[in-house]
Amino acid sequence: MPQFHYVAKDIRGKTLNGTIEAADNPAVVSLLHKRGLTIISLSLEKEKVFRKKGVKLEDLVMFSRQLATMVDSGISVVQALSILAEQTENKTLSVTTQTIRKDIEGGANLCDSLAKHPRVFSELYINMVKAGETSGKLDTILDRLATYLEKANALQRKVRSSLVYPAVVISMAFIITIVLLVKVVPIFKNIFDTLGGTLPLPTQILIAVSDTMRKNFILAVVVVFSLAFLFKKYISTSGGRYKFDQTLLRLPVFGPLFRNVAVAKFSRTLATLVQSGVPIINALNIVGKTAGNKIVEENVTNACSSIKEGEPISGPLSKGNVFPPMVVRMISVGEQTGQLEKMLNKIADFYEEQVDAAVSGLVSMIEPLVIAFLGIIIGGIVVSLFLPIFKITELLGR
Repeated sequence: MPQFHYVAKDIRGKTLNGTIEAADNPAVVSLLHKRGLTIISLSLEKEKVFRKKGVKLEDLVMFSRQLATMVDSGISVVQALSILAEQTENKTLSVTTQTIRKDIEGGANLCDSLAKHPRVFSELYINMVKAGETSGKLDTILDRLATYLEKANALQRKVRSSLVYPAVVISMAFIITIVLLVKVVPIFKNIFDTLGGTLPLPTQILIAVSDTMRKNFILAVVVVFSLAFLFKKYISTSGGRYKFDQTLLRLPVFGPLFRNVAVAKFSRTLATLVQSGVPIINALNIVGKTAGNKIVEENVTNACSSIKEGEPISGPLSKGNVFPPMVVRMISVGEQTGQLEKMLNKIADFYEEQVDAAVSGLVSMIEPLVIAFLGIIIGGIVVSLFLPIFKITELLGR
């Protein structure tokens, strides 16, 4: 309900001001008169606008787990949401929860109220809650949803951990290289100019690069940011994103890791949806949209179209060269035996273990490569700077 700001006087003539929540102006006037107040001014308060921060998976997991526990304990959804809104630290989730509670008090069901907040609750989340409300097993579905989100979060952290270390080290190496070229090399250049003589070729090349960098530093920064912006715009298009995801899956070292992550996510998501009672067509549509990879999404969309025509899931999945033969075969067996969700969970467990092993191997392999990279770049600059000094020392020795 909207909030109104009022200025009024009480029976003793004291001026009061504050806010009050009501359906409309007449309702506010009625409430204030009942309190014995004489209204001086009344205005509709503007909705507070705050910058929406993202809701982390950890917050959503805790929200789902606590809501499931309270619903299972016999607490009504409205009361549970009221409690969660008060104790949730994430501002966005707290405000969203309050809005959902008000919608439910107004007669809406939970899944429709969640659907109004797509930036917080995914289509997967909404459909599972809908399945829980329809089947009368909302607490069970919410608990299953929390477990799914926990596993998805763990998988996400594993992949990030394999990428953060090399990204940080390479970024530091890049910054150090820029500082050496822009600040340190010019100092040595002035010393070499004072001494005179012909500089070694590596030193000449280094000084030429340094001069070019200093003269065109702002232009270089503008070009780098422009290229980054254009790249971001390109991958935001459907065709650009498809090409980018295709390239990711073909990378020599990271490609198999990204493929395993995609297979694990597909299997876990589909298993959770099917197990929760979401129809297979709806489940595949959701899985495709939440895959995070256009190649996987295309493959799943084709599978969905084939299923509508009466084909099994496993057939079209084998045509896209995304899912390994073992995965396709296990899905086929699951379909034939009526244990699809069980097979999908086994596939997800296996590929999550593969991701864990790949991440551990990747980190141990990247460390020496990064050290070698730093040695070549930074070491090359330092050696190029000291070559003339070594030459002078050698001449003085003679």
